[in-house]
Amino acid sequence: MKGFREKAGASKCFSKSTPDTPNRSLASVGSELGSSETAVKRLVTAGSMRRIHERVLGPSRTGISSSTSDIWLLGVCHKIAQDEALGDAAGNNGLAEFNQDFSSRILISYRKGFDPIGDSKITSDVGWGCMLRSSQMLVAQALLFHRLGRPWRKPLQKPFDREYVEILHLFGDSETSPFSIHNLLQAGKAYGLAAGSWVGPYAMCRSWEALARCQRAETGLGCQSLPMAIYVVSGDEDGERGGAPVVCIDDASRHCSVFSKGQADWTPILLLVPLVLGLEKVNPRYIPTLRLTFTFPQSLGIVGGKPGASTYIVGVQEESAIYLDPHDVQPVINIGKDDLEADTSTYHSDVIRHIHLDSIDPSLAIGFYCRDKDDFDDFCARASKLAEESNGAPLFTVTQTHKKPVNHSDVLGETGGVPEDDSLGVMSMNDAVGNAHEDDWQLL
Repeated sequence: MKGFREKAGASKCFSKSTPDTPNRSLASVGSELGSSETAVKRLVTAGSMRRIHERVLGPSRTGISSSTSDIWLLGVCHKIAQDEALGDAAGNNGLAEFNQDFSSRILISYRKGFDPIGDSKITSDVGWGCMLRSSQMLVAQALLFHRLGRPWRKPLQKPFDREYVEILHLFGDSETSPFSIHNLLQAGKAYGLAAGSWVGPYAMCRSWEALARCQRAETGLGCQSLPMAIYVVSGDEDGERGGAPVVCIDDASRHCSVFSKGQADWTPILLLVPLVLGLEKVNPRYIPTLRLTFTFPQSLGIVGGKPGASTYIVGVQEESAIYLDPHDVQPVINIGKDDLEADTSTYHSDVIRHIHLDSIDPSLAIGFYCRDKDDFDDFCARASKLAEESNGAPLFTVTQTHKKPVNHSDVLGETGGVPEDDSLGVMSMNDAVGNAHEDDWQLL
């Protein structure tokens, strides 16, 4: 898409009373539907979202291939023995461990029946909210890693861990859930987000940054729903359009300082790296390095998929990307933060879907979570090594400081505004049908 440009002023912070997020998986039917509200109603009642989704993503391939290659799932390597790959699990438990790990990842999908979003009559995000849902999944994993650790697995018995239930509550489809779709849309107004419109990875990352900033202004440091700084990594000298993004260590430090209100030199930090890695498809030069990001202990995976159909990619095996699919429609459910006996089955899946890495949309965003300064330093060392070995095609680079002076109020996003010449990467649901690539920023 040719991202439209808009001069947006500082968005005002808002109360936590706003419901949840929509998803979009249309590429072939949007133009046939009228308004976004009508489209949502038709899609919800049609009962054919899976067929629509397959027309966009192609037929889903499920399960693990017969390959004995390692599977990397968000920084953890699962080794598959040959007898397991052939269906005999007696050899070792690598495949079982992978299945348990995969099914413990939080799935957030289309919902129907929530309170209307803002002044609209939209009560479902079916057909347009998959990017928001995919991003919710990535942030949910960051919270899981932060509060329960990467080795955590969903318990088989109730009562559940309180921290786990509290995380699910944050992403509910109600006005009181801090990271609901309603709050995300409100926070992203400055970037063109609106109910019924499909959004690109860059605008989505900036919307999370804005949401966290607004909530930080409303609550004390010890009451943060997202207890970590957010750093949206962009280009160097030309801002958002400056080629390969640059992780600036000084900027990361400033983000941590602002998050802690000057009380700490370093805090946990969530890095979001929006990218465009080609025109019609991912440039093959980037696929090896893209795959290797899943070996980072800090890996949170990728928000991406095919044009108009975002998914949450959590792992890789050889040339296949393993993902969680937000396109299945579920009735609305809001889990109380103290309900340790809650039914959380719709927040998980044991259906393993995969697509070829060269089939994903080149417009995507990569996430990383660093628990502390040592973890961040380890990430920077790995990222620098990856860039050095990329044969001149790095996904992003690392530097101590910017090469020329930078307006750090813009870097930290304290004004809440949008650069005047910013491509927002947002399109209406109808527009998403014929335009495969909504973002024309930061083309590598």
